[in-house]
Amino acid sequence: MKFEPSLSFARKLDRQDPLRSFRSKFLFPKMNNRTAIYFTGNSLGLQPKATKKIVDEELSDWAKLGVEGHLHSRRPWLYYHKFSKKLLAKIVGAKPGEVVAMNQLTVNLHLMMASFYRPTEKRYKIITEAGAFSSDQYAVESQIKFHGLNPAHTLIELSPRPGEYTLHTEDILKSITENKNETALVMLGGVQYYTGQFFDIRKITQAAHRAGAMVGFDLAHAAGNVSLHLHKDEVDFAVWCGYKYLNSGPGGLAGVFVHEKYAADNTLARLAGWWGHTEKERFQMKKGFRPMPGADGWQLSNFPILSGAAQLASLKIFEEVGMPALRKKSLNLTGYLEYLLKSIPHFENHFSIITPSNPQARGCQLSLLMKKNGKKIFDRLTQAGVIADWREPGVIRVAPVPLYNTFEEVFMFAEIFKNAIR
Repeated sequence: MKFEPSLSFARKLDRQDPLRSFRSKFLFPKMNNRTAIYFTGNSLGLQPKATKKIVDEELSDWAKLGVEGHLHSRRPWLYYHKFSKKLLAKIVGAKPGEVVAMNQLTVNLHLMMASFYRPTEKRYKIITEAGAFSSDQYAVESQIKFHGLNPAHTLIELSPRPGEYTLHTEDILKSITENKNETALVMLGGVQYYTGQFFDIRKITQAAHRAGAMVGFDLAHAAGNVSLHLHKDEVDFAVWCGYKYLNSGPGGLAGVFVHEKYAADNTLARLAGWWGHTEKERFQMKKGFRPMPGADGWQLSNFPILSGAAQLASLKIFEEVGMPALRKKSLNLTGYLEYLLKSIPHFENHFSIITPSNPQARGCQLSLLMKKNGKKIFDRLTQAGVIADWREPGVIRVAPVPLYNTFEEVFMFAEIFKNAIR
């Protein structure tokens, strides 16, 4: 698409946008008595208007039915985890039996690593990215220590080349090959939280499997943002949170993917709980854990109904839109933002965009590395009605989300940002 740096052009794109009506399905914060330019859906997604209705329905059924709601509510609580399976599967490119909504992301990461990180004397190392999100770092290091190993000798952390901010796919593959005899697990983010880089999941998975290692991905910044094909790419496991692009509310319900090749593999070590036990026998309270097939067998506890209801409201919107249409708009929306930012005179004196310039190697986030007065400029954006995200030591993360952001907002942000750096 050939872009133009004008408000009239931005409004023209909005008129032509087939997804423009979905903006009205969300609630927007206000700043200075005006609707904020909300570009931080990569941190917390906006609330769908339908969320209150569906949560209120569960509260009403609880009030009317008490414990009988497990079987007789309008969406029986006993089977609630099943209601989102098809919807989540479409978002991450999986089969319904390969996904389940449960817990929080880091809890799920620990559960997955308990099963898929099984170090031996010869094969025990984990390849990951340097500067991964802190929770992932803590989880990986503690899992290594849990097995009595030293992270300093066990963890291989991949850093960008000198003077760069993102990883080259060939460098990731090279490290996997070089350490193929010792690597037990390759564990990366799907989209890197700081730079916004979208990793080549397929190539990384293939390389890990050729090396004889398991492979898993943290999709916190990828699920609902980029096109994923977890089943086809034969990823072993993945985890994600629900409160960013999936708009499930603060601290919202997370989820897991486990490839179907492990669906009936009861020999896998796992941390078990009663909700993962075979459904027909769950209430017999017998000793001896017998997992349900697929991802369901990793569940621990009762499904959190109110949190699950909030997620369901958002997932139904995703079902209407579809990830292909979202991704198409995302590429144009973020591309327009990049075009406008690079149109600012002498922009390179003020900031650089450290997110990959290749649209296929990023989601809807651009990370702007400020060269001077970064925090002051960020504060000016906030005062002007922009809700973005500041990350130390000097990055402003900006994420125009295709579900609810517009091309006009992208244009307005660029104008505000241009004035802020003067």
